Amino acid sequence: MRINDLLNVESIRIGGAAATKDEAIDELVGLMVRGGNVVDEEEYAKAVRAREAEFSTGLGDGIAIPHAKTAAVSAPGLAAMTVPAGVDYESLDGEPTTLFFLIAAPEGGSDVHLEVLSRLSTLLLDQKFCARLRAAKTPEEFRHLVDEQETARLSEEAAKAAGAAERDREGYDVVAVTACPTGIAHTFMAAEALEKKAAEMGLKIKVETQGQGGAKNVLTQADVAGARGVIIAADKNVDLSRFDGKPLYSCSVTRGINDPGALISLIIEGKAAVYHAGAGANVAVAEAGESEGVGRKLYKDLMNGVSHMLPFVVGGGILMALSFLLDQPGLGTGAYGHSTPLAAFFNLAGNQAFNFMLPILSGYIAMSIADRPGLAAGFVGGWIAKEGYTLGYLATDMGAEATGALVSAGFLGALFAGFAAGYLVRGIERLCDKLPSSVEGVKPILIYPVLGVFATSLVMMAVNPVMGAISSALSGFLNGLSGSSMVLLGIIAAGMQATDMGGPINKAAYVFGTAALAEQTVTGNMIMAAVMAGGMVPPLAIALSTTLFKNRWTEADRKAGVVNWIMGLSYITEGAIPFAAADPLRVLPACIAGSAVAGGLSMLFGCASPAPHGGAWVIAVIANPVQYLIALAAGTVVGALVLSLLKRPLPPEQNGLAG
Repeated sequence: MRINDLLNVESIRIGGAAATKDEAIDELVGLMVRGGNVVDEEEYAKAVRAREAEFSTGLGDGIAIPHAKTAAVSAPGLAAMTVPAGVDYESLDGEPTTLFFLIAAPEGGSDVHLEVLSRLSTLLLDQKFCARLRAAKTPEEFRHLVDEQETARLSEEAAKAAGAAERDREGYDVVAVTACPTGIAHTFMAAEALEKKAAEMGLKIKVETQGQGGAKNVLTQADVAGARGVIIAADKNVDLSRFDGKPLYSCSVTRGINDPGALISLIIEGKAAVYHAGAGANVAVAEAGESEGVGRKLYKDLMNGVSHMLPFVVGGGILMALSFLLDQPGLGTGAYGHSTPLAAFFNLAGNQAFNFMLPILSGYIAMSIADRPGLAAGFVGGWIAKEGYTLGYLATDMGAEATGALVSAGFLGALFAGFAAGYLVRGIERLCDKLPSSVEGVKPILIYPVLGVFATSLVMMAVNPVMGAISSALSGFLNGLSGSSMVLLGIIAAGMQATDMGGPINKAAYVFGTAALAEQTVTGNMIMAAVMAGGMVPPLAIALSTTLFKNRWTEADRKAGVVNWIMGLSYITEGAIPFAAADPLRVLPACIAGSAVAGGLSMLFGCASPAPHGGAWVIAVIANPVQYLIALAAGTVVGALVLSLLKRPLPPEQNGLAG
């Protein structure tokens, strides 16, 4: 397959008139539709804009390669456009974009087209070729230039493949891995840029590309062993364990495209730190601007713990709730929840799952920071936080009567334990770098776990009284809230769920809800119920609006709205993201308003959820279930009405309805 098999004359525009980024996308999507590759224009345009919302595909040097992979595409295709006046496409270099290629990739099916699209992305690194494309007078000339350049490129690739075995035998100065979330363009552009720059510098490099079609040009153990260092230019997770003991530098894939010479020099000049598989984040970053922000890193570490903790909270919470639901004979007695064998089984299983919750949280936070050596220390630190062991407790006989010396630090203590364990183990790893290489194999199985568990245990026993006091004060404050204070808390927590729908603000509200739930109090369960209601409303409000106010939406929107009924009822807030990305100024305020109403009413009605997830499917275990459904319905109606008022009716040719 050749590039021109995907690029029709009808899909090329010479001298486009777009003045803004949105106009450029609309023109390109229109060209793609003319080429016959798209079955749902609105849905495809929405997917392209959602991809741009992640980060701009404006690469700099006047080039942009917007792309999307979606079911709205019937067959892989390309559209191209030159815009002599230039468009502010939020490119990396801040310069106007004058040459566009739009990529359409279908969901599923064959990935043969990915090789072609990757070849196009590498051709565009040739500035002389791009200049000839910009100067083309007709679509036919444009296609001819592409075909001519591709033929030359294929000849180069054939020659390169013929000498691959010989190059592998000779070895490489540098090896690299490039990867991006979509794996269509940036992955291969970074690889091409690194290969060209290495050739200019008189160096040998081998680059593994991890694209949509799988890993290509895979690095062998011999390749890695013979190289002076490793470059990772990637915007997604890459397995680094095979590079243990090698100098390694990690950066974004766009850095690989725009600054390959500096990356190669870091390896050749010995400025990259040695990576150790047990050292987690022990990857050199030379410039502060290139490094991951502290806040972002802390957020990712926290969410790693929360994501692993959730199954224990969900399973334990629902099983415990079922134990009360099934124990009608024990209602009103001290044995309520375990007065029958069946109820006792559910209660015991749920409680055991809850017992693991805090150690799991802290263990996986520590693992995110320090890789596997941090796991044991994090688990132990989380257990100490949960049980409340202190240095004062050690001075007692540690019998049953000494339980007064225990000060449980709860959720906050487990959070602290996770981060403390992670960074303590990181510090131990760096201190051990000075040991002889003969003890390298002993470090992960003896030195790291022994010193890590010891240091974390000592720190947690020392700080548990302080963390316990803070946790008790916060718990007392929440339990002391009543009336309007609780309603206001519900409004804020639920509204945050709709603010960025799965982003940091949404996750912050969710972590707050699960932390409150971990206290196993009525107030904590009420907070969790309000948070869950806030996350369910956005997709439900959009679904209701597309059902009742059809003239505000395209046919594609209305079809997607049907799916949002299920997503909303299942507490999958992300179902609203495509709508919010396409029209944030109208969708977000409406969803926030609806979520706030639902959260406030949930608090007002005293609804409480022992489960942190499940949506309407766990309604049987929610306290005051009827009132909870009323709160959800009210929030959904408010959100739908606000959204439908903010959106203007579309003309019949856009909404697909008879005029």
